Amino acid sequence: MAADPQVERVSRKIEVIESGNCKPGAVIVFSLAELNAWGRAKAKEIVPEGLREPRLELGSGTATGYALVDFLKLRHAAGVETSWLVAKLIQGEKRVRATASIQAANGRATVHLTRVELNGLAVSGAPLDFLIQTFFMPLYPNAKIDEPFELAEGVDRIVVRPSEAEVYIKK
Repeated sequence: MAADPQVERVSRKIEVIESGNCKPGAVIVFSLAELNAWGRAKAKEIVPEGLREPRLELGSGTATGYALVDFLKLRHAAGVETSWLVAKLIQGEKRVRATASIQAANGRATVHLTRVELNGLAVSGAPLDFLIQTFFMPLYPNAKIDEPFELAEGVDRIVVRPSEAEVYIKK
C-alpha cells in the first residue's frame, strides 16, 4: 500500500523547516487536509491502541482536536497498571474534544488549553490536570502548555487560520 501523499508532503515540509534550509522570508503552508492526514498517521504511530478517529479543526489562532479515546487502553498500551477503582472510572471509549489557542511570534510560541470536553461535558480544574498528567504528558513529555517555548531555528511565527497553518521563516 502506497504512503499517503499528504503525509509525505507534511513530513518533507517539517524536515525542511527543522533543517534550517528554508529561504529567508519563506512561508510554508500546511493545509487542513494535510494536517489531518499527518495527524492520523502520527496518532497510529504514537498511540496504537485506545485512540480512534482523530481529526483537527482550525480557527483563527485556534486548533480543536477530536477523537474517540479509551483511556484504559491508552494506559495499557503504555504498559501502565491501573488500579481497579481508577479502571472502573475511566474504562470505555469517550468522545474527547480539546481546544487550544496558539500564539506564536518572534521565534516563540505559547499554547493555551482553552476547553476540554469528555462526552460533551466540560472538564477543568483537578480532573483536567489529572488527564493531562496521566495521559497526555507520558505521550508527549516535552510538551509545553501555558508556557512559552522556542520555535524551530529560523522560524519567526506561525499563523493559524480556519483552512491552514502558515509557518513564517525569519527574513
